[in-house]
This record gives sequence, structure tokens and C-alpha cells, in this order.
Amino acid sequence: MSSLTGSLFPTTAPAKHDAASSRALARFGLEDKTALVTGGTKGLGRAIVMELAQLGAKVLFCARSQSDIDTCMGEWTPLGYDVKGVTADLSDEAARAELIKQAEAFLGPCLHILVNNVGTNKRTPIASFELEDYRHVMQTNLESCFHLTQLAFPLLKASGNASVILMSSVAGLTALKTGAPYAMTKAAMCQFVKNLACEWGSQGIRANAVCPWYIATELANQVLADEGYSRKVVSATPMRRVGQPEEVSGLVTFLCSQAASYITGQAIAVDGGFTSLGFYPEGYLD
Repeated sequence: MSSLTGSLFPTTAPAKHDAASSRALARFGLEDKTALVTGGTKGLGRAIVMELAQLGAKVLFCARSQSDIDTCMGEWTPLGYDVKGVTADLSDEAARAELIKQAEAFLGPCLHILVNNVGTNKRTPIASFELEDYRHVMQTNLESCFHLTQLAFPLLKASGNASVILMSSVAGLTALKTGAPYAMTKAAMCQFVKNLACEWGSQGIRANAVCPWYIATELANQVLADEGYSRKVVSATPMRRVGQPEEVSGLVTFLCSQAASYITGQAIAVDGGFTSLGFYPEGYLD
């Protein structure tokens, strides 16, 4: 990684590799792999689509906004990425079924990688959380994840070597000052991959959850613009900084590669040590 603030996605062709490098690329690369990524135009989803494509995967991604899709395609097509974007509201059952049809049409009869990234949140105290809002969060985050994964099973099984990634959160591992239904959905994802790993492992399908802390996406940066709050976030992070999108997409692509072929049923935090901190007196780590 050249820089935490620079791009990890080169725009020039890679140099010629020797035999040892080629073997490494076969383990860590994603040539001839197919991938479906939900919520793929912004933040972590965008970084994931880019890195999957850069490593050689053919990627179908979805988003609600056609304008966002057009912007991404305008950037990625000149780079030679084999990607296609489609609109979908995955809180809707019919839309999920249609997305799988479009995935099969673009990617073929085999799906090697499914990244359930789409999600929403509402930061409201438990006592005043409206039932309608609760249902929306549950449908968008958890029901869509469960149902889309279920619908994708025949395509994943057909590949003989598939990886399902659920984008969870540290909110699914520990209590945070966030909406409780959001945290509930993220915790459920961590359990879901354990069941998936057990039920589908013999079919050649692995499943893992990725649990980020604060990552410097456009959405997170709006919150971190509050300097006082940003200092609190950093002080609760042993590495003393927020993460970068590429530090999450790097884990996702690793988990999708042959290098991670014996890793399944895990919930892995990408958090600079946040979930390990426990209690230290103020200033002790400085």
C-alpha cells in the first residue's frame, strides 16, 4: 500500500511477472471470477467494486440512483474494468429476484462472489424508535441480505468455489451510540455467516462478515467534521486514526481469493484496534 490517502487502484497495466509472481497472483488474484456487489457506487461498496475489478473479476453492482451508476461507469469503463451497474431497491422483494436474474444474464450461470453491502441506519433512541423506521432498517439491512443470499445459492453452488461477504460493523460486535435496530442487523449478520459456513461449506461456499469501525467515506466524513467528536473517535482507536476504504476492500478481496480458501464463518473487525481497547486511563496510550 503506497499511501493511506492515495489510490490503491493503478490506471496502468501491471509489469511482466515471473513464475513466482504468477503463482502469487493466482492465489490472490480474481481472474475469471464473477461478482455481485450491492450498494456499489459510494463509500465502501465503491472501493470494493474497484478492487474486485482491478484484480480481474467481472462485476455486476447495483445502486438506487442511475445517476450514481452513470458516474461510476464513466470513470471505470476507460480503466478497462469489466463491470456493469443496475438500479435496484433491495428493500423490495421483487427487486431482489430481478437483480439475481440480471446477475445471471451478465455474469453467466456461476457466481463466485456475493458482497451484501447495501444498508441504512436511523440514529434514534430505542424508546422513541418508530415501528415503521424499524421495519425499514430491518428490511434494507437484514431481510435483503438473507433473501438475496438465498436467491443466489444456485449460482454460488454452480461455481464450486464461492465466497459470500456480509458487510457488518463493529456495531454488531459491541454497543455503540447508534441506532439499536442497525446494530441488531449487523450482529445478526455475524451469526448468519456462521450458519452459512456450516450449511453451505460442503457445497464449496464460504461465508464471512467484515466489521468496519469509522472509515473515511463521504458519509462518515460528515460526522467526523465535528472536531470534538472526531477526537473522541480517534482516542478510542489504538492506531489513532480512522480507516481508509481501501483497508476494508483489501480484506474483502482477500476473503474472496484462493489465499483465504480455508477461512469461513468468521466476523473480522477492521477497526484499528477499537474493539480490543477495553479500559485504559485517558492519555495512557499517547
